[in-house]
Amino acid sequence: MVKQTAGRDILGNFAPKFAELNDDVLFGEVWSREDKLSLRDRSLVTVVALMSKGILDSSFQSHLINAKKNGITKDEMAEILTHAAFYAGWPNAWAAFRMAKEVYKDE
Repeated sequence: MVKQTAGRDILGNFAPKFAELNDDVLFGEVWSREDKLSLRDRSLVTVVALMSKGILDSSFQSHLINAKKNGITKDEMAEILTHAAFYAGWPNAWAAFRMAKEVYKDE
């Protein structure tokens, strides 16, 4: 099971129910269903979904880092972002590539 505490750490005092849902349901239950979809595949889907919505902030960067940890290589990420650019938008792809280049700079 993926153990996430970011919700409680950041919003626990302000929005405890949201923090609980973030940590226990989204990252606890949903991300832990590896018998249905691997962490690697979940990372791929999440990166593309965030890019397509234009959510290219620190949460996107965190998901890029997780994608790398979950086995998505630099070459695969470049191909994923290139493919998604035609569906998610060229400016979104540029922003995503800037972050991905930083995350994968050691490869």
